[in-house]
Amino acid sequence: SGPTEVTKTKANSKDLLTLIDPLCEKTIKDTVVESFPDHDFLGEEDVPPGKEASAAALDALLEKSNDWLWIVDPIDGTTNFVSGMPLCMPSVAVAYKGEVVVGVIYDPHRDEMFTACKGQGAFMNGERIVVGVQDDIGDAVVAMGSPPGPESMEMSLRGIQVLMPKVRTIRMLGSAALMFAWVANGRLTCYWEYDLSSWDQAAGALLVREAGGKFTNLAGEEWQVRDRKVCATNGKVHDAILASLREANVVE
Repeated sequence: SGPTEVTKTKANSKDLLTLIDPLCEKTIKDTVVESFPDHDFLGEEDVPPGKEASAAALDALLEKSNDWLWIVDPIDGTTNFVSGMPLCMPSVAVAYKGEVVVGVIYDPHRDEMFTACKGQGAFMNGERIVVGVQDDIGDAVVAMGSPPGPESMEMSLRGIQVLMPKVRTIRMLGSAALMFAWVANGRLTCYWEYDLSSWDQAAGALLVREAGGKFTNLAGEEWQVRDRKVCATNGKVHDAILASLREANVVE
């Protein structure tokens, strides 16, 4: 399909919203509420723009007494969607007491459903998936973002200057959900990002871990749902990627 009309921008002129985003979120939320009326729901379109608002919204829900929280991005990759690029999709995660226990990313363009439940492995269309086998950073296919925020943009530019000479290639696909899913099934070796909201990464974090990969913050610590600076890899190149980001002064 062709381009889609932009309704408005959010945090800045590069952060887009269409009429379709809130409609997709409402459809997902209505379905969840019908089956699980007592569960909490965090959707991207319910939250004001900016990383502070995103973090505050997550904190508020995690601090409530309800154990179950759905974390949803109705269309991850809105700029791709607006431009008619088949690189956009919903990402849905369920957390129990702050720990993600279910993750689903559905790529409608390729009809690929990525699913994971904690402790039960990761799957694509019902078939078990595992991360890639590359054990040298020189063989790694690394994905990263082209973020709209000035600070994140600066850190991405620092990272790419150090990583590009070391890895096989770098890709910017414009959808965090897709890049996490592709790390999980081995199409990508790594995806790192300086700043991501919970709805961009919650489902992907579980997928990568259940596929045998490693998912940490940029300090190398085990990922928690409140983390925003993240690195997902096949595990074998994880330390080398983080070392390169430290070299680039992305990681303090």
